Amino acid sequence: MQSLVVRLPNHLGDACMALPAIECLAAAGWTLTLAGRPWAADLLAAYRWQFVALPAVRNESVATLRAAAAALPPDTEALLLTNSFSSALECRLAGLRPSGYATDGRRLLLRCAVAVPREWAGDMHTVAYYLHLARAFKQKRHQPGTARRAPGLAAPQLLVTETARQRAAAALAAAGVNGPYMVLCPTARGQHRGQDKCWSGFGRLAEERIAAGTTVVVCPGPGEEAAARAAVRQARLIEPLPLGAFAALLAGSRLVVANDSGPGHLAAAVGAPLLGVFGVTDPTKTRPLGPRVHIIGGSAGWPPYAQVAAQAAALLDALPVA
Repeated sequence: MQSLVVRLPNHLGDACMALPAIECLAAAGWTLTLAGRPWAADLLAAYRWQFVALPAVRNESVATLRAAAAALPPDTEALLLTNSFSSALECRLAGLRPSGYATDGRRLLLRCAVAVPREWAGDMHTVAYYLHLARAFKQKRHQPGTARRAPGLAAPQLLVTETARQRAAAALAAAGVNGPYMVLCPTARGQHRGQDKCWSGFGRLAEERIAAGTTVVVCPGPGEEAAARAAVRQARLIEPLPLGAFAALLAGSRLVVANDSGPGHLAAAVGAPLLGVFGVTDPTKTRPLGPRVHIIGGSAGWPPYAQVAAQAAALLDALPVA
């Protein structure tokens, strides 16, 4: 079995959307070593893949990659799920021969430069974008006789450990949550074209659902506690959790309501019922995927509050109470 280093995307939502591509590579027979931001280690703790945590500082990241490469077979290659010049340069400086999409002027750094599919200029989803790269690399480097497959779409699926489930259960109990609950994810990092990606109706939705007898919780990421509390004052505040435990908390929810953000993709990947609220970004390329995902709104503007509240109520009514 050949060894392959896979450079993960740098953001939670993209890491979730890359899961089908990673599974494709693993199914092809490669022994994977995943390299990415430190938080991804806990996200992928349920898998047997090796993981290399990359520091944010370039020279430290290169040194870490070089040390990891030295412990791998000499014919080990790398596949970049990132699009940046810098990620290709870091791999080269670490002694690895990376392949990836021919983006950001990095073609000369790549051993196998894959052309960006034409469909990406249209409505191709990011999941299909990553999966196309994995299939193209598999064809060129692993199975050269295989016919080219059209870009496909598969809903990401994330496994969580029993330890993560226990950590989530303990955090819920510490907050006084001992029965069914719904999760609100009112924060979103960054802006899109200068516009806030956070829907303003989370506080009102929490008040109405609590009045209707629903236990509402919010579990912010590190550094987001104040913003989450300001947005949803009446909800049960859960301590910030490692991503594996946060995923387990989402998986146990009766419903998750989230912005276009990493937590929304994480909820979809663990199979939680999700209502994704969009208002400034286009869901065509980046919406969470899954059989229990419902999207409302779009890049033209936020949906009316009453429409979101009615959809949330309908989804809760349609789900059995455990």
